[in-house]
Amino acid sequence: MGEKDSQKNKLSGGHVVLTSHREQIFSDTVDVSWGAKTPDLRGPVIGTFTENQKRNAIGSHSGSYTVYRALSIASGHFSKDHKPDLHNTNPTVNIGPFDSWREPGKIVSIDPWGSNVSDFFKKDLDSGLDVRPTIAVTQAHLTIPEVQESLRNGTLKPDGIHVKENGELKVTKVAFEPVWYLPGIAERLKIKEGELRNIIFKETGGMFPELITRPDLKILLPPIGSTTAYIFGDPKNLANSDVDLTCRVHDECNGSDVFGSDICTCRPYLTYGIEQAAIAAQKGQVGLIVYFRKEGRALGEVTKFLVYNARKRQEGGDSPETYFQRTECVAGVQDARFQELMPDILHFFGVQKIHHLHSMSNMKYDAIVNSGIEVVNRLSIPDHLVPEDAQVEIQAKKAAGYFTDEDLSEEDFTTTRGRKLDE
Repeated sequence: MGEKDSQKNKLSGGHVVLTSHREQIFSDTVDVSWGAKTPDLRGPVIGTFTENQKRNAIGSHSGSYTVYRALSIASGHFSKDHKPDLHNTNPTVNIGPFDSWREPGKIVSIDPWGSNVSDFFKKDLDSGLDVRPTIAVTQAHLTIPEVQESLRNGTLKPDGIHVKENGELKVTKVAFEPVWYLPGIAERLKIKEGELRNIIFKETGGMFPELITRPDLKILLPPIGSTTAYIFGDPKNLANSDVDLTCRVHDECNGSDVFGSDICTCRPYLTYGIEQAAIAAQKGQVGLIVYFRKEGRALGEVTKFLVYNARKRQEGGDSPETYFQRTECVAGVQDARFQELMPDILHFFGVQKIHHLHSMSNMKYDAIVNSGIEVVNRLSIPDHLVPEDAQVEIQAKKAAGYFTDEDLSEEDFTTTRGRKLDE
């Protein structure tokens, strides 16, 4: 082999072997018993490539950032053989284990044992297995303009612990990478595991051949966005049903959440939920905000912007009557979030009762209740927080049966119009 060919082979990562033959099902693959009582019995999730024959998961760690890692390796800026030094990375607060971690089918989209791997899987790490965390727990302070405004007008007062004098909010935050147990995902979808594998394989353009060729591998690390939870107050109280829990489960909306776009209620609902969670912590209760990366109802931001254009260019203008219809015309479906996986995060924290759920979504409410968690009170966004151009959204949701504290008005539904595209 010439020098040029050798360099090309080095850059490409070497010879690629597809697992299309039985001899590629390795006897050294680490066993995983999902739902086992202890981490030793369950076994670690191995999604790393330092020892291919030990791998027991399809895909790789880091979710949607997997491709960036590949680019970094390809450019020579990252060693593909790197093993992280996990010293001092352990959680700032130990969470669990709870009965929900061990109950079959209760958690299927994250690995509940994926946080403190240095303790849970010390024996495996000491033996040389490249076990990576999929959950991380740390502390932080949040600075949010709406909270600062509430301090100025007196609706929120500092206490020096949960709400600092400068308006910062003290929180525990928890990051989750997706870890899908395919038999459990299939059961949630009420389809056969083989059908689920076939559809994922085809709809990702054949990204993961092992979905088809390795039926022995039951775990998928999908290249999708992660989830972050923000806890206000003592995290241990999340599992205590006698302590009031204020909760908002929020799906990403970059335009509103980050940049303050006024066509929807996402940011005001999120910041209101954060403020109420902080107030709960001040009362000796606990607050929880869970932030899912499901941009544009999991249809993506490009699709969302196309829908905005279609809504505002249609005859008669942007109206509640066609709010959901225009989304379906462009995307083929009104909503692709599949909320049945959402409660897994709540079960990780041992949540059994939510006393105050800040959500209008029936899909979210039904998923939470059907997973075995009791919801005492539901709260919609206060009317005065709804931006003017978001009145179309809110009226459409009310008419569609979303939960609301306000009375429905037929006149508001028929006369509400959004801002024109050129305004």
